Order: sequence, then C-alpha cells, then structure tokens
Amino acid sequence: MKLLVLGSGTSTGVPRVGNDWGACDPDNPKNRRSRVSIIVEADDGQRVLVDTSTDLRQQLLANDIDAIDAVFWTHDHADHCHGIDDLRVLRYGRGGPIPGYAASETVRRLRQRFGYVFAGQHGYPTIVTVDTLDRLRLVAGMSVEWTQCPHGPAQSTAFRFSSGNHSIGYATDFSEITGDLVYTMEGVDILVVDCLRREPHPTHAHLGMALELAERCDAKRVILTHLDKSMDYDVVAAETPEHVEPAFDGMVVTL
Repeated sequence: MKLLVLGSGTSTGVPRVGNDWGACDPDNPKNRRSRVSIIVEADDGQRVLVDTSTDLRQQLLANDIDAIDAVFWTHDHADHCHGIDDLRVLRYGRGGPIPGYAASETVRRLRQRFGYVFAGQHGYPTIVTVDTLDRLRLVAGMSVEWTQCPHGPAQSTAFRFSSGNHSIGYATDFSEITGDLVYTMEGVDILVVDCLRREPHPTHAHLGMALELAERCDAKRVILTHLDKSMDYDVVAAETPEHVEPAFDGMVVTL
C-alpha cells in the first residue's frame, strides 16, 4: 500500500493569509501546508482520495495525480469539501462517474450544496455518484472500516483502509477518543491523526490526544496532520517519539 499526503495544514493553511508563519520556519518547505487531504493506494495501484480540500487542484498537479478510483469525505466543513469541483477533470475519460462515499448526514449536506456534482446539470454529466457508508465493505481493491467521531458539536468520519496484510488509518478533525475509534484503528500500520496544536482545542485533537490515541490503538507508525502555524516541522519531529512524525505536503509512505 501507499500513502500520499496531499495536504497537512489546518483550515487556514500555513502560512496564513498575510504571510503569517507563526512559529513555523518559513525557510523549511515542509512548513508550507495546504488544507488536509490524502490518497491511499492499494497494492494493485487503485487509488482512493479522502476529502476534496480547498487546495485540491494544486495538490493533484503537484503530485501528478490524474486518476482516482473512488472518493471519501470525512465531513462537510469547507476545508474538506470545497475543492469538489476539481473532480470534474478526474471524471474525463471514465466510463461513468467517480464512486463517492460518506456518512449519511455528510451525504445529505453535500447533495444540498453541490447538487450538480451528483446529478449533472445543463448537459454536463454526473461527476460523482455518492452513497452512504452503511453497506460498504470493499472499494478499489481495499477493505474499508469506518467510525464516527465527535468534532466539537459536529461529527467526522475516521477511516481504515486495508489491502493484503497492510492497513492505513485516517482520523482527522476529532475532539474525543471514543472506544469505537480505538477499536477501528487497533494495530494499524500507519495512523494519520489530527494534531492541530499542543494546547487542547474544543473541536480538534491536540498533540497529547493524538499520542494517546496512537498508544491506545498500538499504531506502528504515526503521522501527525492538520497542523497549525504553531507546529514547526523540525521542532515537532524532535519532541515526539521515534515512530511519530509530522506530516508534510507531498509526503509518501510505502508499506
């Protein structure tokens, strides 16, 4: 399997508009962070995209991605879905729409806001067919497990993708470690986990919570994502255990 981190930043990215780098060293390219999104690739080369971030077009160009086999959404907040129109180009040349999946409430909200994507409009074809996760077990050569997580007053979906003997977990935008989340991520090879900052936050995991989840589920390798401007790459890498590291845009991990 292969993990590609398309974006590793918080909703405002790093730097923030105004060239605000916070505590991040602007001379380190690993501190330049677009909004969060990943691609997971199965051992047969099929790819799934998780979230259509606001920066999706540039992320696809930067990583030479011109095709995916399915798309998943964690939730409908702007930084996770407002790049949805950039899926149009990935629809070109396909025999049909891209399969899409999300939790039922996220599906409802996406349909409400982006109806043309899922139903076509004015002669343009449907870009994505979206369905709920309820009966989904296998997609793009990978088995899929999922669980809902508190995200402040909202909810976000965490995913685990498995192919052969390998597994990659993705848990971003959560504010509480639930028993179901620990169970879903138990023994995962790679855990990509929400880690907004060091101090607690009402809607996101902080560093201590991210490390707690990693320990409780016995993740073999941990990659911290959704990092804000207080989380300098080199500083965070130096203060975390050997099997834990901050994500960066364009990061590739192969199992």
